[in-house]
Amino acid sequence: MSTAARLDLAFKNAPVLPLEPDSKYVLFSDCHRGTGTSNDNFLKNQNLYFAALKHYYDRQFTYIELGDGDELWENRSVEQIKSIHDNTYWLLSLYYRQKRLWMLYGNHDLVKRNPRYSKQHFSSYICSTNKTEPLFPGVTFYQGLILKDSLGTRDVYLTHGHQADDLNSVLWKLSRFLVRYIWKPLEHIGFLDPTSAAKNNTKKRKTERLLTDWALDNGILIISGHTHRPMIGTKESPYFNTGSCVHPRCITCIEITNRCMTLVKWTLRTRDDMTLYVGREELAGPVCIDEY
Repeated sequence: MSTAARLDLAFKNAPVLPLEPDSKYVLFSDCHRGTGTSNDNFLKNQNLYFAALKHYYDRQFTYIELGDGDELWENRSVEQIKSIHDNTYWLLSLYYRQKRLWMLYGNHDLVKRNPRYSKQHFSSYICSTNKTEPLFPGVTFYQGLILKDSLGTRDVYLTHGHQADDLNSVLWKLSRFLVRYIWKPLEHIGFLDPTSAAKNNTKKRKTERLLTDWALDNGILIISGHTHRPMIGTKESPYFNTGSCVHPRCITCIEITNRCMTLVKWTLRTRDDMTLYVGREELAGPVCIDEY
C-alpha cells in the first residue's frame, strides 16, 4: 500500500470537528511519556508540559494529541507510565471530562488502536493518593482527525505522519523489536536509532515531502508529528508539524485560534532576580487559513 493510500485510509472514517472563528485548539505530538528511567525522554520536560497544559486548560482550549503520546515501543507496561506521570494524566482527565480532549495514535503507541487495549488501560488510573480514578472511560484513539473550516476555505487534516514512513507503518513490528531490544540499550552508549525519522535527517525530509505532496494533491492543510521537526506551512507547502515534547530544552506545539495557526515553544527561563519560570514564545505565525 502506498503512502497516499495509507493516508486516505487514515481519514476515511475520521471524526470531524468544527473549525470556527472562536475555536481554540492546541496540538501536541510525540510526548513519548516513559517509565521514569534514563530512557524516559519526556521526564526532563514534564514540568514544562504540565505548565503548558494548565495554561491551555484555564483558557478553554481543546487538547489534541497527534500520536506517540506514550512510549510503548521501549516499554511494555503503560501502567508504569501512568504511575510515573500521574499528575499529567490527572490534568488530561479533566480535559476529557469536559469533552476537550482528542487522542490520535502514532507508530510508538499503535497498540492503542485496539479498543480492548484502550478500554483495559485507559479507563482509569491510580492517582498519587493511591486511589483508582476515572481516566478516559470510553475513549477511542484515532488515526486521523479533520478540522472542518466553517468558512469553507481549507480543511485541516491531523494525523501522526508515520503513514509516510514504510519502516514505521508497514514494518512497525520489526521496528518496535529493533527499538526495544537493540537500539534502547545502545542509546546508553551514544548510538542513534537509524530507523527513527526523528533522528535521521534523510528520513525526515522524505517523510515531509510525501506528506506535503499528499496535502497538495488533496487541496488541504496537514498537521502531523513523527519527525519531531517543528514547522509552519506555506502556500507552496501546506505541511505543518507540531515538533515534540522531547527536545533537549523545550517543548513545542501548534495553537489554532481565530482560524490561524501559531507555532509555540515553552521553555524554562530566568528572571532578573534569578527566579525560574516557564515561558511561552511564538516561533512562527500566526498563519491564517485564508492565506491558503
